[in-house]
Amino acid sequence: MSPIIRERLQAFPVALKKQGELNAVITDTSSQALEQLDASPDGPLSGLLLAIKDNLNLVDTPTTAASRTLEGYVSPYTATAVQRLLDAGAAIAAKTNLDEFAMGSSTEYSCFGPTRNPHDHERVPGGSSGGSAVVVATALVEAALGSDTGGSVRQPAAFCGIYGLKPTYGRVSRYGLIAFASSFDQIGVFARSTELTAKVFEVIAGHDPLDSTSADEPVVHFDYSEERARGLTIGIAPEYDHEGVEREIRERYHDLIHFLKGQGLTIKEISLPHTAHGIAAYYVLTTAEASSNLARYDGVRYGRRVHAPANLEALYTDSRSSGFGAEVQRRIMLGTYLLSAGYMDRYYIRAQRVRRLIQQDFITAFEEIDILVTPTTPTIPFPIGGKVNDPMTMYLSDVFTVPMSLAGIPALNIPAGTGANGLPIGLQLSANYFGEETIFQLSRFLEQNYST
Repeated sequence: MSPIIRERLQAFPVALKKQGELNAVITDTSSQALEQLDASPDGPLSGLLLAIKDNLNLVDTPTTAASRTLEGYVSPYTATAVQRLLDAGAAIAAKTNLDEFAMGSSTEYSCFGPTRNPHDHERVPGGSSGGSAVVVATALVEAALGSDTGGSVRQPAAFCGIYGLKPTYGRVSRYGLIAFASSFDQIGVFARSTELTAKVFEVIAGHDPLDSTSADEPVVHFDYSEERARGLTIGIAPEYDHEGVEREIRERYHDLIHFLKGQGLTIKEISLPHTAHGIAAYYVLTTAEASSNLARYDGVRYGRRVHAPANLEALYTDSRSSGFGAEVQRRIMLGTYLLSAGYMDRYYIRAQRVRRLIQQDFITAFEEIDILVTPTTPTIPFPIGGKVNDPMTMYLSDVFTVPMSLAGIPALNIPAGTGANGLPIGLQLSANYFGEETIFQLSRFLEQNYST
């Protein structure tokens, strides 16, 4: 093992302390990584420092999900994706801050306090994987894992000016990931280049018998070909280009399309007519799944337990009320209501039908195109505290990332320069199921040839 990685791990606590105001890290695991360094295998990630979102298990370290309800919990095992990083030679230096149980779009809903955007400390880094995005953007680590349910990798990647991949649903094992909405959750990758994003993805992807939703599909190695990239057909959809998108983002989006057309790539307009219903369907389905998944944190089976409750009902209600934050409680209550008698058909079943229509829109579109290009977010990073009291406005931060999550297709945020105020702008590349390698082709082409 290179002595450089040992030196970096030894210096990590000092480097972390220097950026303490950003509040991106919950647990410093560099000392544990240092102890294991001599036994680390050589592999494709040897010599690299990585971080993981703190809803992923790493044996003998706390896993908090940024929630008081998991205070004191130490994981007895390691998540499959994390173990694959270790087996590839990576050193896990930190576990990063997040919105509690990955429910949020700003990394403000954390019991450890908000994470700050490295480009402007008074603004959010996006969420829910904001801590992972920040440690990569500041070069504290080379790459990081996050989880993406409705945009929680892509949106913070856009807000922090880095690459952020949500793979196809089932492409990466969810074993060892704390569940939010099980039919949506997917582990994703942050990095500062296409090549490293692809390399980390290829390490963590692949079938896992410990995850019943894991897809038994071969992982295609990324080997860049400019000829292939220039032969791609690029789709654009009017549903992602409207007055609700901030001017600088729209201008950058149009500029990219103009560039691709000038480079000879085929540009084709397609329609995704059910996109407008994405946010509504997403918040019905994910809150319902959250209500079910988080029922286990009741003070008896898992989670914080209050002392000397008046009765059994008080044990449940007081334990959950003191353990969960306001946003998690809001989503649990919404989900419980939506699944209650008389409302399940009206909301949950209807949302499932809309999900299928959105999925079919993408299936039809990818019969004509290879890559869909859209903005990643409708806005630039917003001020801390700017949306916490307006949940609907906060939820709309994911309006361009949610449809891909509903469909389960892969999508990548690519950095597309900065606006006049120096804040990052991100654009999103999406492909058909298991088309991550196709996305990497266009991403690398743009990385080499497109300047903002």
